[in-house]
This record gives sequence, C-alpha cells and structure tokens, in this order.
Amino acid sequence: MEAMIGIVVLIIFILLILASCIKIVPQAHAMVIERLGGYQGTWGVGIHFKMPFIDRIARRVLLKEQVVDFAPQPVITKDNVTMRIDTVVFFQITDPKLFAYGVENPIMAIENLTATTLRNIIGDMELDETLTSRETINTKMRASLDVATDPWGIKVNRVELKNIIPPAAIQDAMEKQMKAERERREAILKAEGEKKSTILVAEGKKASAILDAEAEKQAAILRAEAQKEATIREAEGQAEAIHKIQQANADGLRYLKEAGADQAVLQLKSLEAFAKAADGKATKIIIPSEIQGIAGLAKSVVEIGQK
Repeated sequence: MEAMIGIVVLIIFILLILASCIKIVPQAHAMVIERLGGYQGTWGVGIHFKMPFIDRIARRVLLKEQVVDFAPQPVITKDNVTMRIDTVVFFQITDPKLFAYGVENPIMAIENLTATTLRNIIGDMELDETLTSRETINTKMRASLDVATDPWGIKVNRVELKNIIPPAAIQDAMEKQMKAERERREAILKAEGEKKSTILVAEGKKASAILDAEAEKQAAILRAEAQKEATIREAEGQAEAIHKIQQANADGLRYLKEAGADQAVLQLKSLEAFAKAADGKATKIIIPSEIQGIAGLAKSVVEIGQK
C-alpha cells in the first residue's frame, strides 16, 4: 500500500515538472532562455518546452512601445539661467537578448542618459531659444538617445519636453513682457481701426459728392432737354399757326380774286393776316417781298385817316 502511494506521488511530481516545462508566450512578449547559466535562445509567441532543471527563463520582455515620464531635471542655459525640464521618452525593445544582457537597469540608464543629453543641448542655447525650440530639442534628443540605446536592444521612437519651468523672476518678467506686447497689439489694432474708419468716412463723403454732382448734371441735362423740347414745340406751333393762317389767307385772297378785288386790297389782306399770325407775341416778322410795298401804302392810309 505504501509502495502504491509512493508511485502515485512520484507520478504527480513528474507531471508537475513536465507542466512547469511547458510555457506559452503571449502576443507582444518574449522570453530569454538560459541553459546552465548561458544564453540558449529567445522564445517568441506560442507554446514552448524547456529542459527541466537545466533551462530557465532569464527574463520576460515586453515588446510593446513603452512610455517613461522622468522627473524634472535642472539645466543651465547658455546665458546662465537655471530651469527645470521634465521629459517623456517613448521607446520599444527590439532585441530581447541585448535588452537582457546589454545594461543592468535599462530604465535608469535611459533616465541618466536623457538628463545628460538634455543638459548638453540646453547648454548651447539661450533662454528665449529654449522656450521656442521644443521641436528642435526633441529631435536632437531622440537622435542622440536612439544611437546610445541601440546596443541595449532599445529603439527610442520619440522624446517630448513635457514642461519647461523657468525661475520665478524669469516668469514674472515674461508675464510683464507678454502684457506689454498685448497692450502694444491692442494700441496698433485700435489705431488701424480708427484709420480705416476715417478712410471709410472720407470715401463715403467723396462718393456722396460724386453722386450729388452726377445728379445735378443729370438734372441740368433734363432741364435743357425739356427747354429745348418746349422751344421746338413752340416753334412748331407757331409754324403750324402761320401755315394755317397763310392757308386761310390764301383761301380768302382766292375768294377776293374771284369776287374781283384789286391788287391793293389783296396786299392789305395779306398784311392783316401776318399781323394776326404775330398775335402781339412775335418780336420780328419776316414779310414776303411781294407785300412789303404795301407797308408804305398802309402808312399813308393811316395818316389820311388821322387828319
């Protein structure tokens, strides 16, 4: 009975050992395997078996991109201004073997390397340039860290300056400068607004004067055209009246001729017809030559009548 129990215990022990030798590596992970203390290989995604007692998992490696936020580091600019800058580093492990054996503490190594690289870069820049050149600093740091961490199996994808904290006195001076700049811009905008307003008012007055002159011009043209039209109508009316009177006179003379009137009577009737045509309004009457001689006769007749 005791022998049976011992066999069962042995079988269970063997099964446990075999189960411990079966390993499953999940996605985006890797395992560094050592055999008898030496590097044996790197396991990727899937199921793997290791030799009991002689193989061991030296390191489990995460292959995803990782983010490390380092504490603010004191740095000195070229113009001797001390500020504090904290950085964020995005990196990814590309070679698990180099990562396991390249450096003792990779994260601490990256932090120290980031601090020294940042000091070297900021030391060559002045304060104003530092505050306005984040992208330049990020690019230089990423290139420097990527080269330095390559032997460790790490690739630095991106470096970002999270905060740049200048001294309190510098912050106060910057705030005053920003306030003065805002006031200057406000004054410029106000002056430009007044200038545009004055220009618009002047242009409005100019346009109004032009429109008034144009309206006066059109009114004068219309008045002249109306006067011209009235004069033409009046002349046409007078011409038509004269024509009608002449026609009537011609008819009367024809009747007189038919009745046997002499030439003197006919000329007097023509003169009376022209006097009616003038109607007291005409200042000048053009009398045909054939009846001009009757004017003297009419004058003589008038003088005889007065005596």
